[in-house]
Amino acid sequence: LQAVEGRTNAEIWLKAFLNERGRIIIQVSDNGPGIPAENVEKVFVPFFSTRKGGSGIGLSLSRQIMRLHRGTIRVYSDPDVQTTFSLNF
Repeated sequence: LQAVEGRTNAEIWLKAFLNERGRIIIQVSDNGPGIPAENVEKVFVPFFSTRKGGSGIGLSLSRQIMRLHRGTIRVYSDPDVQTTFSLNF
């Protein structure tokens, strides 16, 4: 919700499917302002945050949880168009 805050046409999509190898994929997308290219690789770094008051541990912790479950989490962002987090199990 924070990613689309202030957007008049805010949308969040949730998609779940099996990939070609039969693995579960869950994707969460939004049409918020996105993540600048220079920050995409940093979003999973502990304590990195561009949000005021943000601690920078949410996505880092999410990545650790996914790794413990033998999965991965990735982000794709096209600023001002769409950002997608993909959880691959």
